[in-house]
Amino acid sequence: MSRAVAVREWAQRSAVGVATFQPSMFAKLGGAVERVTGIGGVFFRSSEPERLAAWYAQHLGLNCSPQGDVVWQQEAGPTVWAPFPQDSDYLGRPEQQVMLNFRVRDLDAMLAQLHDAGIDPDDEVVEAAGIGRFAHVRDPAGTRLELWEPPDDR
Repeated sequence: MSRAVAVREWAQRSAVGVATFQPSMFAKLGGAVERVTGIGGVFFRSSEPERLAAWYAQHLGLNCSPQGDVVWQQEAGPTVWAPFPQDSDYLGRPEQQVMLNFRVRDLDAMLAQLHDAGIDPDDEVVEAAGIGRFAHVRDPAGTRLELWEPPDDR
């Protein structure tokens, strides 16, 4: 399954929203800086996703499911907590067990800023109707990260 198809499938089964942007004191340093606005989802592999989802629900009260179709409502905004199957390629390389999804206000501005720093997306921007736009980048350790621009009505 291609990453674009995986993003669309995740997006179609998710019901995530948008946190209100809170400027930080760091925006004053050197002018406006495009930044992530929150965590849009945490995805990780598990050899037993159903059991792990049940454990988080039972012991931490965290709403989650192996399908990623349950949203954990936080004070700052919704976040998906979803154990993916151990063999999922959605998270990147096999040894990467977790991928963070960061909400952004303007994906194009964020990607331009990253490009200017020599960081380009792994693949094309994917748009999922009613869910938003997605892109993937890697940090210096090679960890795949997801950037998500929710639609204006979220």
